[in-house]
Amino acid sequence: MSRPELAHDVRVVDTTLRDGSHAMSHQFTETQVRDTVRALDRAGVEVIEVTHGDGLGGSSFNYGFSHTDEMRLIAAAREEAQQATIAVLLVPGIGTVDDLKRARDAGAGMVRVATHCTEADVSPQHFAAARDLGMETAGFLMMAHRTPPEDLAKQARIMVDAGCQAPYCTDSAGALLMHEARARFEALLAEVGDEAWVGYHGHQNLSFGVANSVIAHEVGVRYIDGSLCALGAGSGNSPTEVLAAVFDRLGVDTGLDVMALLHAAEDVVRPYLNRWPKMDRNAIVQGWAGVYSSFLLHAETAAERYKVPAHEILKRCGELGLVGGQEDMIIDVAISLAAERENA
Repeated sequence: MSRPELAHDVRVVDTTLRDGSHAMSHQFTETQVRDTVRALDRAGVEVIEVTHGDGLGGSSFNYGFSHTDEMRLIAAAREEAQQATIAVLLVPGIGTVDDLKRARDAGAGMVRVATHCTEADVSPQHFAAARDLGMETAGFLMMAHRTPPEDLAKQARIMVDAGCQAPYCTDSAGALLMHEARARFEALLAEVGDEAWVGYHGHQNLSFGVANSVIAHEVGVRYIDGSLCALGAGSGNSPTEVLAAVFDRLGVDTGLDVMALLHAAEDVVRPYLNRWPKMDRNAIVQGWAGVYSSFLLHAETAAERYKVPAHEILKRCGELGLVGGQEDMIIDVAISLAAERENA
């Protein structure tokens, strides 16, 4: 499977309706999805991601139940998008090939298969299924700060050999400093840049999402993620509207209408936000300690239940090296910290 031709210098992928699901406690309604997709499509966004925050099949007790079935949301998004491709996230072990087939039937044209940054070997069957379904493919190497650049590149090679058209350096914790991000971009480009596009997905926990996106473009990364109003896990993602404005100032062709994106952010998304992601103490601790961004709301819920500060829970999660998929361990951490406080 060859990499697709790109119409612009950078292909900005909007993940408001997937990563933003975390900040919305997975409570997106069909109307919100339709309105957001319509606005993004009119602004020239080529790829719009729509699923539960933890991907296909994520609606569960462990990760949080969705307000509306994701297949219904994917179908609604497809109906509204006149030009954009609808993408879905699939985390092996949460989503299945059957889920992917259902998503394709609902209208998804791209799948982004996400694994921990050292576990790309669980993804080949999902890329194979996507190829058989005629879908575009991308691969998320999550928590990219947790492995050296050369090892991250080896994982990207596994994905590309399996049919991935765009492996991503995915900064799930918003932990990568600029030189660390550059080293990973360069390593991936050196390994697979002649065969696949390279992508970057950033979070704002240490405020480097947009800066790292500029570095990404400078070295040759061509897929860059954003979310309107930064809506996403932790302190949120690189804001799509800011990415568009910055790249426009730099003379980088994205095909995006800056004013239309500002309208989408201010007049469509902002009114339905029940939580605007921000760089508060908890989110900053996530970036500082390298904690998976989607742990934030789970940690805040556990903090209220067990009467221990959320930032202490998150810091301990970082010390323990917990990764995506281990959200259930947050309760154990909170109970342990509560016991330590009681015995102090």
